[in-house]
Amino acid sequence: MNMEIIIANQQDQVATQDLESVVQRALITALGMCGVTERCEVSVTFVDNAAIQELNRRYRSKDSSTDVLSFPQGDEDGFTSGIPEASLILGDIVISLEKAAEQSKEFGHSIGRETAFLAVHGCLHLLGYDHDEEMERQTMRELEECVMAKLGLTR
Repeated sequence: MNMEIIIANQQDQVATQDLESVVQRALITALGMCGVTERCEVSVTFVDNAAIQELNRRYRSKDSSTDVLSFPQGDEDGFTSGIPEASLILGDIVISLEKAAEQSKEFGHSIGRETAFLAVHGCLHLLGYDHDEEMERQTMRELEECVMAKLGLTR
């Protein structure tokens, strides 16, 4: 699989020295496990809580910070599913590293593990997975845990 991962850091709350490589590994693993074999591109942007809150308010009408947002390419509302047929660009993932740091402490694991998990979660949304219904939530959670296990980043 030929995959391009573009990572941009737009925050200064959390050091990113090891996070970019763990996110790249996580996305390559997730896409491979989901059967994506064609050449593709994913953009990842690291932000702080204020920036992700603004995006969440603007695009989801939820005025609160969150940990990760996904914007699939080619979708009118940015939140419905499907790999674009005419495009190699899967979409954008936005991760609040400030929130990832908070959650890693809360859950008792490394920020690398938390950031990888959020990247995988966002990637699955780009591929059309969702968690609105219980069955979908279980399927998505199982895929996330399988990818994390393959990466050696279990809880």
